[in-house]
Amino acid sequence: MPRSLILILGDQLSHGLASLRQAPDEAVIALCEVAEEGRYVPHHPQKIAMMFSAMRHFADELRERGWHVHYSPLDDPANAQELLGEAERLADCYGCDEIHATRPGEWRLWQAMVARQSAPRPWRLHEDDRFFTTPDDFASWARGRRTLRLEHFYREWRRRTGLLMEDTQPAGGRWNLDHDNREPLPDGLAPATPPRHRQDATTRAVLTLVADHFGDHFGSLEGFHWPVTRGQALNDLSHFVEALLPDFGRYQDAISDEAPFLFHSRLSAALNLGLLSPREVCEAVEAAYYRGEAPLNSTEGFIRQILGWREYVRGLYWTRMPGYKRGNALEAQGGLPACYWTGNTELRCLRRAIEMTRDNAYAHHIQRLMVTGNFALLCDVAPAALCDWYLAVYADACEWVELPNTLGMVLHADGGLMGSKPYCASGKYIDRMSDHCRHCRFDPRQVTGPQACPLNSLYWHFLERHADTLRHNPRMRVIYASLARMSDAKRTAMREQAQAFLAGLETEPPYGRGEHRDGYGQAPGSAP
Repeated sequence: MPRSLILILGDQLSHGLASLRQAPDEAVIALCEVAEEGRYVPHHPQKIAMMFSAMRHFADELRERGWHVHYSPLDDPANAQELLGEAERLADCYGCDEIHATRPGEWRLWQAMVARQSAPRPWRLHEDDRFFTTPDDFASWARGRRTLRLEHFYREWRRRTGLLMEDTQPAGGRWNLDHDNREPLPDGLAPATPPRHRQDATTRAVLTLVADHFGDHFGSLEGFHWPVTRGQALNDLSHFVEALLPDFGRYQDAISDEAPFLFHSRLSAALNLGLLSPREVCEAVEAAYYRGEAPLNSTEGFIRQILGWREYVRGLYWTRMPGYKRGNALEAQGGLPACYWTGNTELRCLRRAIEMTRDNAYAHHIQRLMVTGNFALLCDVAPAALCDWYLAVYADACEWVELPNTLGMVLHADGGLMGSKPYCASGKYIDRMSDHCRHCRFDPRQVTGPQACPLNSLYWHFLERHADTLRHNPRMRVIYASLARMSDAKRTAMREQAQAFLAGLETEPPYGRGEHRDGYGQAPGSAP
C-alpha cells in the first residue's frame, strides 16, 4: 500500500478536512510555513502571525490525536520556502508515494496541484466540503441564468438548508430585511469590547518570528488579538451572539471614527482558517433568534453574509477563474494612492480606515466598500492594484473571497456580473453613516471650493467619465438626470476641482493589465 503525505494548508485547520478524514493511519501530515506565501503580496504581520500560530496549535492537536505530523517552521534551514516544493521535499524524506491535498483558496495553487496529478509521484486532490456549497453546486445553480444575483442564490440555499425557514416560507415572511439595517451609530452608544485572548508561548514565539522576517510589511503587531485555536474562536462566537448580535443588524452599515469593530462579529478570519464552520456559526445565530435573544433583522442580516454572500463569492470565483481576475470593465489604469500604505491624507474617513487597518488587520465591510473602495473607484485605481492591497492588509483576505468582493463589488470591474450598478458615493453618504465629517477639515455639503469634500467632485467626475457605460443602467437614471440638469458652469467647476485633486494625488506607478501580477496570483520575482 502506498505511503501518503497529507498537506494541510494554513486555511484548512479543521479536523474534518476531507483529505484528513480519508487519510490512512500511517500517513504523514505536513504543515509548512514558507516565505513565498508571506511575500507574494506583503501580507499584514498580524495576518501571518495569526496563521502561523493557528497552524502550530493545530499541529499539536493532531499529534495529541495520534497523527504523525511534520511541521516545517519558517526558519528551518532545510525549508524549500515554496509550498508545493516543500511538500515534495518532505515526501522524499519520508518515502511517500503520493501527496494528498484539499482544494486551496487560490486558483494559482489549485492549478499547480492539478498539473501534478499525473506526476510520477501523483498529487491526489480532494474537494473542500467544509462550505455549504461546492463549486459544482454553484455551477449547477448558475447554468442557464442570464444574471447571477446574490438574492436568488441566497433564497435557494435558505430553502436547501432550512435556516430561518418555517415550512416553505422565510421566518417573519420576508427573505431580506436589509432595509432595517441602515442606521448610523447614535452618540453615546458603546459596543462591547472584543475578547482578548491569552498569548501562550507558541503565539509569543510566532510574534517574534514574524517581527523578524516580515517587520517591513504594512501593519503593526501591537495589540494582536486574533483567535489561534478553536477554543478561542468559539469564545469569539459566544461573545458575538450574546453581546453584539442584538444590535448587529441595525448598525451593520454604520462607521465610527473611534470604534473599529462596532457590532461586527470579527469571525471571518476564524471561519476562513477553519477554526469554525459556517454551519455551526449560522446555527448559533439562528438559535439566538428562536430563543428570543436577537431580532430577526440582525439574525437574517448575519446569516445572509455567511450562507449568502460568502458562499456566493466563492462559487463565482471558482467558476469564473482565471478570466475573472483580468476583468477591467471600466478600463481603470490608475496606481494605488500612496496614502493606502501611509495613512497620510486629509480625508478623515480614508485616514481612519487605513489607520484601523494598520492597527488591526481589519476594517468592517462598509469601510472597505464605501471608504477605501469607493475612493479607489472614484480615482480609477486599476483592479490589480487594489486587489493586491486588500489581499495584503486584511487578516480575513483569501483570494477566493477578496477578489470577487474587490474586483466585482467595489470596482464594478466585472461589468455588472455581481452588482447591478457601481457602489459609488459622494461625501454625503459618509456624513450620513459616520461621525468622520465632524472631525474633518472638508465640508461634505460643499462640492467645489477649498473646503469642499473631494469625494463630491470626484463622484460627479466619475459619473461624467463613465456616462457612455453607465447612463443607461436603470438604477442610475435618476442620478444621470440630476447631472443633466446641472448648468454647464457647475459641471465645469466640479470637473476642474476633481481633475486638480487627481493631479495632486500621489500614487504608485500606474498599473496596466497584468503588469503587476500574472493573473493567477503570482508576483514577479516569486519562486515558481
